Amino acid sequence: MAILKFRVYLEEDDSVYRDVLISHKQTFLQLHEAILKAYEFDSKHQATFYRSNDNWQRGKEITFEKYDKLYKAEPLLMEATMIGSEIIDPNQKFIYVYDFAKNWTFQVELINVTKEENPKITYPAVARSEGIAPSQY
Repeated sequence: MAILKFRVYLEEDDSVYRDVLISHKQTFLQLHEAILKAYEFDSKHQATFYRSNDNWQRGKEITFEKYDKLYKAEPLLMEATMIGSEIIDPNQKFIYVYDFAKNWTFQVELINVTKEENPKITYPAVARSEGIAPSQY
């Protein structure tokens, strides 16, 4: 099983980040929950991921649920989409948006892939925390 290491930056401050380890067979819902836990945010708000390119342009949407908005293309659902299925580049990037009113935006970048899982770790897990997370409210 492949273990993916994602670096999750706050969009406006790349000195604040969390490294999240997650299995390629886990879902975007589990990654969403891991990011919120890593930044000590609650889970009361809407959220979505976008597959991205090296220029951080928003591509295919992977959303928590279908929201009442116009979609260019049918979105994938977090709970039904395995992370490994959306990795098309060895440095794959995603944009994660949480709380559409406050518009917390995170850049999520694949920085490492390991073939073996550590039996002492429950995935997803935060492997590293840098900087002080902002207050959610």
